[in-house]
Amino acid sequence: MRIDPNRDGGPVRTLEQAVDRDCRDMRGSLTAVCAILNEPYDAFQKRLSVSYPSHHLHAPDVERVIELVRGDAVRQWFERVYGVVCYQPTAVPATQDALLALGKVMETESGFVSELAVGVSDGRWELHEVERLEKHGMALVSQLLGIMAGARQAAEDTADE
Repeated sequence: MRIDPNRDGGPVRTLEQAVDRDCRDMRGSLTAVCAILNEPYDAFQKRLSVSYPSHHLHAPDVERVIELVRGDAVRQWFERVYGVVCYQPTAVPATQDALLALGKVMETESGFVSELAVGVSDGRWELHEVERLEKHGMALVSQLLGIMAGARQAAEDTADE
């Protein structure tokens, strides 16, 4: 197993390994996955497990498992392979207070960005600087997406009335 130099020094998994890990991490493990998907345990486990390289999950199986389990390992695999960042916003009430709080966070983060700009004045990004930038950026985006999801949810609830 390779170690990914760009992601916390953790292991680099194949998609099959990521699906297997997420199934094992799910409450009830692979037994629960098989029961919910109405699949015979032995055959499905062999198609899923990396211990049986001659057995493979088919694309529809992968899709069903990913939709059911929604685990971190597969999400991390997609992020690494495609170089994207995935967010699953948690809707928060899009109130005036929430928006004002977001404004304060943005002010704080702008100070961080200015500080970081001074730190990279030498024209070189160091790994710790990139990690700090990612951490702050993800926190800001997460809060913003949560408010956006809350606003959408409120608008849809109003439209249903």
